[in-house]
Amino acid sequence: MLDLSSLQYSSEYPGIVSIIFTVLCAVLLGILIAFTYEKTSRDVDRPDNFLQALILVTVVAAMVIQAIGDSLARGLGMIGALSIIRFRTTIQDPRNIVFMFGSIAAGIACGVMGFTVAIFGTLGFCLTAFLLRFSSFSEKEKLFGSLKIKFYKVDGNRKALESVLAKHCSRFAVSKKEFGAGSSKKAHLINYDYRIKLKDSYAAQELMDDLDDLYGVAVGSLVIENKRIDTI
Repeated sequence: MLDLSSLQYSSEYPGIVSIIFTVLCAVLLGILIAFTYEKTSRDVDRPDNFLQALILVTVVAAMVIQAIGDSLARGLGMIGALSIIRFRTTIQDPRNIVFMFGSIAAGIACGVMGFTVAIFGTLGFCLTAFLLRFSSFSEKEKLFGSLKIKFYKVDGNRKALESVLAKHCSRFAVSKKEFGAGSSKKAHLINYDYRIKLKDSYAAQELMDDLDDLYGVAVGSLVIENKRIDTI
């Protein structure tokens, strides 16, 4: 049976057994984090490259920490070497950034021989991700959007409009309001821009149908997460 205490070292260079165990532990933890990401992500497309990156960055972080050891000079040299690389990949989803940091943290913990911290920290991270996946904090659908409405001034009824919004939206707020000016046709219109959150995915079409029947509406358009749903 492998004694974990034998893996601890105080010399400048770790032994071959320590290196092998560290790499294996980093790989397993990286696979666990990637598996958790895949099962808890709501993205339609399978991000194979990102899943591989989560595993590989765990191993790389462990290698870097083991190579540096307790040497300040090597640490400064590593910073200088890594500064040559220009990382230009943009990660737009904050959740993806958190998973990337989770993989790096697991690799660092393995690199300093903190296997207890690495294992239990990773298990806690993955368990929390699964709990959030099934909690109210999880974004189940793309329900946020913007609604643009133009009312005729003589017929405009904001109360009637907002009663319809309250029926189909869990939240809504006016982001912009404009009054037409001059003698043109637009002078007889009032423009309302709303930020809304629909109650469910079926509410978008129902909302547009009710707005179409609303008296005094000249034109309206609904956009949910950069996707146009319908236009009156």
